[in-house]
Amino acid sequence: MRLVVMTQAPAPLRAARRQHDREIVALAVPAFGALVAEPLFVMADSAIVGHLGTAQLAGLGVASALLMTAVSVFVFLAYATTAAVARRVGAGDLPTAIRQGMDGIWLALLLGAAVIVAVLPTSPALVDLFGASDTAAPYASTYLRISALGIPAMLVVLAATGVLRGLQDTRTPLYVAVGGFVANAVLNVGLVYGADLGIAGSAWGTVIAQWGMAVVYLAVVIRGARRHGASLRPDAVGIRASAQAGAPLLVRTLSLRAILLIATAVAARLGDDDIAAHQIALGLWSLLAFALDAIAIAGQAIIGRYLGADDAQGARDVCRRMVEWGIAVGMVLGLLVVIARPLFLPLFTGDPAVKEAALPALLVVALSQPICGIVFVLDGVLMGAGDGPYLAWAMVLTLAVFTPVALLVPVLGGGLTAVWGAMTLMMTVRMVTLWSRARSGRWAITGARR
Repeated sequence: MRLVVMTQAPAPLRAARRQHDREIVALAVPAFGALVAEPLFVMADSAIVGHLGTAQLAGLGVASALLMTAVSVFVFLAYATTAAVARRVGAGDLPTAIRQGMDGIWLALLLGAAVIVAVLPTSPALVDLFGASDTAAPYASTYLRISALGIPAMLVVLAATGVLRGLQDTRTPLYVAVGGFVANAVLNVGLVYGADLGIAGSAWGTVIAQWGMAVVYLAVVIRGARRHGASLRPDAVGIRASAQAGAPLLVRTLSLRAILLIATAVAARLGDDDIAAHQIALGLWSLLAFALDAIAIAGQAIIGRYLGADDAQGARDVCRRMVEWGIAVGMVLGLLVVIARPLFLPLFTGDPAVKEAALPALLVVALSQPICGIVFVLDGVLMGAGDGPYLAWAMVLTLAVFTPVALLVPVLGGGLTAVWGAMTLMMTVRMVTLWSRARSGRWAITGARR
């Protein structure tokens, strides 16, 4: 009898794990594809504009950095909307789920309009602030001024993506992202070279593609709203609630952006070789983050749904499984980085000094990947639970720990490897704060609303 129990007892656990695995894969794989498609917009623009000349490409680089910074600040539109919609889905209330999603979309339109008002008259000053050269500045201003018209569309895409993720749909965002990338590339070639509009043509092509994506998303959401009888009208109370839910995530995002800027500033003080190597390492780190962020996105959607369905134990079980996924994927990514380092670096530089600085830094990046896996997953879990205030506090604490350590690197030595050691310390602090919160169980508040 004991042998029978021993062989059969794990069966329910294995079945539950397989169910969680299917859910995670079904959401994470399309999410990864959509995430990878986003930076391809900038790469396509760079490839097309680069043939116009060095000054045009430099101008595009400055303008793109400004635009991506502005948009990334509002990524909470996707995160907060995912959590709110997923809870309502778990509670079986699809009309209210879509209604909350519409509140997020209306907030995105309002914020986008405000950004346009701020950017259009200040474009030259912003370009100068980022240190554009005299030859690149006019091109940067032109691209920034035109591309600003697409910011509301980009924010709508963020919010609508959150709606669909909350509805447990990550395939539609993948299809829209791929379609947007293709349209962007075709429009850029046609307007830059066919219509001979130069860098302005690239900006207009991107704006048109972004608004096309926004229209597709709106059509999908509006169709769902009509099917379930959800109101499409702006609701001041709902919009305000969306803003309040996103405020802590805004603090979290700004703190993280500050950390990345500080790391880059410190690397720049170490010399040209180190900052060049740092950009390579940061680019790889960001690429690896897409794979881990895909699991986090699945976590946001699944956790919100479980909590909305009043299943706290199910939420805790899937949290544990996703952490296992994060560790496993992080170990695989780290191993790939170690193996591919000698092959990866020549793609970006032939300078022996840059390679020498980058090799040990990339090793640190590789060793930190299992930690990153835990951090990204638990970040997604707590976002899905609507635990934004804790995430804000934890990231501010992380910034407070990281800043003095990073600023001491030029004084104490250690070069770029020490900078990435400080980055790993930053991720370790995040892991500790998030792990302690996850273990406490205080995040697992059930119900259609947190």
